[in-house]
Amino acid sequence: MNRCIPSRRRRQLLAGLVLLAGAGTALAQSLPPRQFPAQALRGTLVVLQPPVITMDGAPARLSPGSRIRDTNSMLVLSAALVNREVTVNYTLEPNGLVHDVWILTEAEAALKRPRAADLKN
Repeated sequence: MNRCIPSRRRRQLLAGLVLLAGAGTALAQSLPPRQFPAQALRGTLVVLQPPVITMDGAPARLSPGSRIRDTNSMLVLSAALVNREVTVNYTLEPNGLVHDVWILTEAEAALKRPRAADLKN
């Protein structure tokens, strides 16, 4: 019983995998820009010890079930961001806890958005 894949079939499989990898990269580059909720604020996030964070230097907390998304909209664990300063858009839940967080690309960060301090005036 021969369990080896013939070399011709192996080459076909490899070529297919290469094409799939290239298609995934092309798809990721052609995705439309992310849309953020109208109530999303801009801030600088630093995770101290989850769920304790600072937002623009002010103490804050992540809500239970909060979601942090990276620049590719993939979920990130808050522990992976400990002591890193990142520019984000975020929403608050009614109790004032930070609920949804999006880590921004340079292009997204260049777009103006209100900060929490701007709303307190």
